[in-house]
Amino acid sequence: MATEKKYALVSGGSRGIGRAIALQLAKDLNYNILLTYFKQKEAAEEVVKEIKELNLHAEALQIDVSQRDATRKALNHWQTENSNNTIEVLVNNAGIRNDGLFVWQKDEAWDSVLATNLDGFYNLTQTLVEPMLKAKFGRIINIVSLSGEKGNAGQVNYSAAKAGVIGATKALAQEIAKRKVTVNAVAPGFIKTDMTQNLNEKELKKTIPANRFGTPEEVADLVSFLASEKANYITGQVIHINGGIYS
Repeated sequence: MATEKKYALVSGGSRGIGRAIALQLAKDLNYNILLTYFKQKEAAEEVVKEIKELNLHAEALQIDVSQRDATRKALNHWQTENSNNTIEVLVNNAGIRNDGLFVWQKDEAWDSVLATNLDGFYNLTQTLVEPMLKAKFGRIINIVSLSGEKGNAGQVNYSAAKAGVIGATKALAQEIAKRKVTVNAVAPGFIKTDMTQNLNEKELKKTIPANRFGTPEEVADLVSFLASEKANYITGQVIHINGGIYS
């Protein structure tokens, strides 16, 4: 019989925060990695290569997490093909922004942001939570945003989506804590990634007590801790990592 492998699934794991999380979970906790990507195939394959160099297994699945049936089909197929393996950790990281003032917001900008950020959480989590409950161990870590807590002008759609995930985090944590499955949210502030490269970093730094943007690796270290057994008694929390911005 094949040896059981334990996996962490990181959605949107091909670059930025997702890439850093995938690598850190492999390095710190020896998890094999299953990552999803939408368009960045070469970047995803590079992450897989880096993890395999750590003598761990890694796979990249092309999934549009906003598409419920396709997401469920891909994950169910993987679970059928890997019946001896277990996904213990789910990091809901995949997300998009489409900013603009609400008064002029196009329907597509609203629908796409809610579908990827909020429906994506549902589509992945609802598919994978039952095996965690049966195993009586699991970690669900949702990457949200400061925007979901305090709101942000020009991001009504994004703020709504992330606020929805925050509410879901708190509610789901209460439902499943007895089965030793924790659910937490990590809310980054300004982090140096592709999503923030068009922002005016020089000016925005003035609003941050730490006087700098964070790094994806700093977010990944926090996620790695929450995925570990050191965080057994932490659930239903929104943990901010933002250099001291009041939240």
